[in-house]
Amino acid sequence: MAILAETFHLLGEPTRLRILFFCLREAKSVGDISESLDLSQTLVSHHLRLLRGARLVRRERRSRQVFYEVADSHVSDMLVDMVSHVEEDATDD
Repeated sequence: MAILAETFHLLGEPTRLRILFFCLREAKSVGDISESLDLSQTLVSHHLRLLRGARLVRRERRSRQVFYEVADSHVSDMLVDMVSHVEEDATDD
């Protein structure tokens, strides 16, 4: 249970969620993430290290660049399902 709690703790940080959603459909480089989300490369690298440690993203080296994407369908499905849940809940109020 502790690992699950830590995973949800990591997902509770808005910048990490933005990075995950940005990498949801295709692999992105640190530079692409940094530029598109208006974050420093150092900050992006820090968050990616934490996300990778929790196995929420995976990396792939292509030549000299490293690309990051959501680790697997479990993670992407959870993110998409949670968005649906939040949107559904908001319309019920």
